[in-house]
Amino acid sequence: MTGAPRRATPPAALVTGGSSGIGRAVALRLHRAGIPVYATARRLDRVADLAAAGMRTVELDVTDDNSARAAVDRVVGDHGSVGLLVNNAGFGLPGTIEETDIDRVRQQFETNFFGMVRMTQLVLPGMRAARAGTVVNMSSIFGGFATPGGGFYAASKHAVEAQSDALRLEVAQFRIRVVVVQPGPVRTPWGERYVAGFPAGDDGPYGDFGRRAGAYYAAIYSGDGRGLAARFTVSADDVARVVERVLRRRRPRSHYPVGMLARSVLGMRHLLPRPAFDAFVRRQFPRPDPRVRRPGVTRAE
Repeated sequence: MTGAPRRATPPAALVTGGSSGIGRAVALRLHRAGIPVYATARRLDRVADLAAAGMRTVELDVTDDNSARAAVDRVVGDHGSVGLLVNNAGFGLPGTIEETDIDRVRQQFETNFFGMVRMTQLVLPGMRAARAGTVVNMSSIFGGFATPGGGFYAASKHAVEAQSDALRLEVAQFRIRVVVVQPGPVRTPWGERYVAGFPAGDDGPYGDFGRRAGAYYAAIYSGDGRGLAARFTVSADDVARVVERVLRRRRPRSHYPVGMLARSVLGMRHLLPRPAFDAFVRRQFPRPDPRVRRPGVTRAE
């Protein structure tokens, strides 16, 4: 049962999306710190090397109720409760608001948001019984603002932030801590998959925007770009180090931007008037070019 009162010392950590990138780095860092780690992935062969390193590995699809319940029950059966939940599983959906298929949008939220909610609801009874626990929700710099071509991914991360803010106040009485981690651009396979999702052609009402946006983000995640974002990318281990710091602090902050870019841009977002921040986004990120005419699109002369 997920509400069993036994406690683990040290607390057991359940990390979603542990097959690569941030999730993998978090699992490795916590394991090296002596914390019992359950690294999860949709396919166990993707985390076989983590099992060989001494971690427990669990098959988990956060979009499936039975899979999520089985993963949490595994940790509870071994330790009494989940001491640390790192909600990291997710993917980025690129595309304009008008052109993105609505079923893909649902999939984005089912993974990035509802998957996080599903896992959190399952671990909370055990944390309440133990009167201890930490939930770390992996957001993004785009949990604070959105850019052209990234609206749905940003919307899913805005939802993560809103849910986290409410949850933090709801469970504080049970000594459960809720922390949001907000990385800037991270050099991981996630970035490569995000870039590959942009359309490469120049047809349609948004012209060659997809091609230009894909090239822009490819330069960031490859480290070859010269723009602001490319110069301040962080590594997956930079993010993992923050998660470990959260676990070690008695009273962690509610939000942890990771990297100079995340700290500065999210700070600007709170300080600047909306028109000024929009102007900053227009200068720094690609957007559809209104000067380019497309077949079937006319402008008044």
